[in-house]
Amino acid sequence: MPDSIMYQEDAYVVLESDQAEEFMTAEELKAKLVNLLLLEEVIIPRELEQFDSVDLQAQHLLDNYFELDIGADQYLQWYIVRLEK
Repeated sequence: MPDSIMYQEDAYVVLESDQAEEFMTAEELKAKLVNLLLLEEVIIPRELEQFDSVDLQAQHLLDNYFELDIGADQYLQWYIVRLEK
C-alpha cells in the first residue's frame, strides 16, 4: 500500500518561458491559471470545454495536467514538490 505522504503537496515549482523558476502555493497557481485561461492566445485543452466556469477549468488543470500552452513558443509547467522530508 502506498504511503499517504506521496499524495501530500506542499507547493508547486512553476516554470514559465523566459522566467526564473518560482515556488507557488496551490491557491497562487490556480489564480495564475484562471488569469491565463481568460487570455485569447492561450490554447485551452478540449477536455476543459465541459466545465462551465474558468475556476473549474483551472482546478481541473491543476489536478490533472502539468503544462499549458500559453502562446507561440511559450509554456507554463508546474510540478508538485514537498519542501520537507
